[in-house]
Amino acid sequence: MLQGTLDLLILRTLLPGPAHGHTIAKSIERGSEDVLQVEQGSLYPALHRLIKKGWVSAAEGTSENNRRAKYYRLTAKGRKQLEIETTKWDRLARAIGRILRPAPEEIGL
Repeated sequence: MLQGTLDLLILRTLLPGPAHGHTIAKSIERGSEDVLQVEQGSLYPALHRLIKKGWVSAAEGTSENNRRAKYYRLTAKGRKQLEIETTKWDRLARAIGRILRPAPEEIGL
């Protein structure tokens, strides 16, 4: 994944509400039709980085199977950052798309 992409995906995944790490990873995998696999070794450092930036908060809770779990929640600052990062991503994706699939007049046709 491009640097920063996992952060963006985590922020987006938390938009509907709090989730624990396993749920975040599975949501990203399902949403990408299993193209994107999120390993714990990438997920938890990213979550810690997002907490440090103030974009995500964490609280202890109980999971669906009655186990202790840490739940991550998008903060107000994180919601604002999600908007910023989504706009940047959209610009980047359009720019790459223009290079990969140039309009016929741009390639001399």
